[in-house]
Amino acid sequence: MKLVTFTHNNNTRIGAVTEGNEVVDLNFAYQAFLEAEGKLRSELIAEAYIPAQMEGFLQGGNESLSIAKEMVDYALNNRESFKHPLVHAFEDVKIEAPVTKPGKIICVGHNYREHIAEMGRELPPHPVVFAKFANTVIGPQDDIPFYPISEQLDYEAEFAFVVGKKARNVAKEDALNYVAGYTIANDVTYRDIQRRTLQWLQGKTVEGSAPMGPWLITSDELQDPSGLGVLLTVNGEERQKTNTANFVFDVPTLVEFLSNLMTLEPGDIVLTGTPGGVGFARDPQVFLKDGDVVRIEVDKVGVLENKVSKVEK
Repeated sequence: MKLVTFTHNNNTRIGAVTEGNEVVDLNFAYQAFLEAEGKLRSELIAEAYIPAQMEGFLQGGNESLSIAKEMVDYALNNRESFKHPLVHAFEDVKIEAPVTKPGKIICVGHNYREHIAEMGRELPPHPVVFAKFANTVIGPQDDIPFYPISEQLDYEAEFAFVVGKKARNVAKEDALNYVAGYTIANDVTYRDIQRRTLQWLQGKTVEGSAPMGPWLITSDELQDPSGLGVLLTVNGEERQKTNTANFVFDVPTLVEFLSNLMTLEPGDIVLTGTPGGVGFARDPQVFLKDGDVVRIEVDKVGVLENKVSKVEK
C-alpha cells in the first residue's frame, strides 16, 4: 500500500493512494463499513483500529494494515455511502509527510562508500548516528525554507524506513519484520553551521530541514530494500546517484544496531545516509539557492520534489 497523510478542509488524516491515483480516507471508510454492518460506536471502534493519524495507525501493526486494505476496496465500491467523503481526487488534497510527528528521527552518517571517500574519511567500524527532530519535518508539497542564517544550504538524498512495531534487541535476521515501510527524505543541512562544532546537530535541526514523502510504501509491498536506485537532481541536473546496494550498513544491520541502543517505537524514522555528490564536497562547492527545485527518486518508492524558498528576515 501507499499510505499517506493528507489534509482536506483543514483536517489532516491518513489515507491510501489507489492505482487510479485517488486517496481513500481509511478512518472514514472503516466507520462507514461498521455502520453498514449495524455496529454501534462505529466512530470509537474505527479510531481504535484505524486511527485518523499515522502514528496511531502504525501502533496497530499488521491487524490495522489488514483492515486498511479491505477498506480501500470498500470505499471504492461505496463512495457515496457515508456522511463524509470516502474518496478524494489526488489533486484535491494536500499531501503531507507520511509521519508528521515522529517520536525519533535517527540519521545515519557515512553510510555510502562514495560519500565517505569524498568527505576524506575511512569506513566506520560502527554506524555513525545523529538526530533530527520533529520540527524539521515538512511534506512533499511544501517549500524548503532557506533562513538567512547561512549561505551554505545543502541537499542530501536519503532512503528512509519507518518503524512498525516496538523493537528492542532485535536480531538482524528478524529486523525487517519491525519495519512498517519506506519513504524518501532530504536531510537538508546548513553546512557551515553543521561543521562549526564537532557535533553536527545544530546544522541538521533547523525548521523545515527534513522534507519527506510522498508516501509510505508498506513493507509487504517492498519486501527487499536492497538494490534500489537513488537519484537526486537540482533543477534537472544530476547531483547524486547511487544504489542501496552500496550501503556500508544495510537496513537489517541498522535495526539490529539501533534497537540494541534504544527502544524503537512505531512511527520512528531512520534516514539511512546520503551518497556522494553533496554540494559541500564538489569542486567548486555549490549550494542551494532561492527557487532551486530538488528532486529525489528512489526505485519502487517514488519521487520527492521540493522547491527552495528564501525566508526574509
